[in-house]
Amino acid sequence: MDLSPLLAASPVIQIHAAGAVLALLIGALQLFRKKGDPTHRLIGRTWVALMAVVALSSFFIWTIRLWGLFSPIHLISIFTLVMLWRGVAFARRHNVEAHRRTMQMTYLLALVVTGLLTFLPGRIMYRVVFGPEGATPERLALFIGTIVVLAIVSRLVLRWRRSAAGTSFIAAH
Repeated sequence: MDLSPLLAASPVIQIHAAGAVLALLIGALQLFRKKGDPTHRLIGRTWVALMAVVALSSFFIWTIRLWGLFSPIHLISIFTLVMLWRGVAFARRHNVEAHRRTMQMTYLLALVVTGLLTFLPGRIMYRVVFGPEGATPERLALFIGTIVVLAIVSRLVLRWRRSAAGTSFIAAH
């Protein structure tokens, strides 16, 4: 891993990347912890603020230009802002199920899927993870292995939580 491409990037890209990494970590914590208590609300507000920073900062990143300064990635930012607004509105109306679904979908699409796209060749995060030599077979195997391990651990934690609660994951949250 080589952080120099990220450190050499513009401040808006650095803010965007830092916000995304923090949101990814805090969001994962939120997905796996107890819901509805004051800590859940504090973590949730922090996550929503970070996601708003990530989405809004993307409008000032113009490395891929298909429509003037913008690209399809900016459509994801609009989607993210709308989903954040909806998720908060559902929580305020005490529609827990709609809030849960909205926030989980936002986490998955706006952070996980979009985050994986940052590892395409030519992107800054690709250079950070794979270095100047690019995705050698060893580095690519390590990267894919890490993603697979994280997915398996996440699945096991969810399964453990379901069995510990004695109910379905959806009903418990």
